[in-house]
Amino acid sequence: MIMFRILDDRYDHESLGFVPEFFNELDERKAAEQLDANYQHGGGWRPMDGWKVGPVGELMYPGEPPLQAIAVATLHNEEIIRFYPHAWMTITQLDGSFQVSRVD
Repeated sequence: MIMFRILDDRYDHESLGFVPEFFNELDERKAAEQLDANYQHGGGWRPMDGWKVGPVGELMYPGEPPLQAIAVATLHNEEIIRFYPHAWMTITQLDGSFQVSRVD
């Protein structure tokens, strides 16, 4: 399990549910692969197009208000995992590329 740092005082670690348990630093796979394998009953990792991530990590979709991250963690010092309200999650690579999925 990796530790998420809570960014919004309105939430706590329990707000993240079991999601932190799906990631393991000792597992060499990428975050998306780990989540997909360990969260099959919830649908796994299913990237969705059309999203943007702003300069401070806000998640944006056209026509919707931006979402601020609730919590953040780093896996293998390579990937930044952000958890947002409404069960949205991003995985961002060191080169700035990212994927968005709903994890609920």
